[in-house]
Amino acid sequence: MYLIGRVDKRVERLVSVCKECLDLGAAAAQPWQPVSNIGKAIERHATKHGYSVVHEFAGHGVGFALHEEPYVNHYNTRRREMLLVPGMVFTIEPMINMGGREVFIDEDDGWTVVTEDELPSAQWEHTYLMTEHGVEIISQ
Repeated sequence: MYLIGRVDKRVERLVSVCKECLDLGAAAAQPWQPVSNIGKAIERHATKHGYSVVHEFAGHGVGFALHEEPYVNHYNTRRREMLLVPGMVFTIEPMINMGGREVFIDEDDGWTVVTEDELPSAQWEHTYLMTEHGVEIISQ
């Protein structure tokens, strides 16, 4: 995530909080704990700052295919999910919105995602390896 040129202070704060969400999600990812702890930590921090979290997209496992289990939600699903075990590789990539969480995909290109209220969003992403002691960033 890069800020280019002069950026509104509110957008700078959004980007900063989104990075904090990524870091808190990574800190919540602990061996032998449910993957849902990641989303709980991210959503708690985002909403504390008045932001919303996109539900339609999530992090994911990386293995034989680019997108596989576990599905890493960035919000509190209110349920226990798959346990994180040493050796797993996965992404955490929260999308945090200044306004509401609703998004739509541009029909012209089938790729561009825009918030329904057209307010700014931020996204940070890293790929992690779960070790016996927590996560290690492997995408730097």
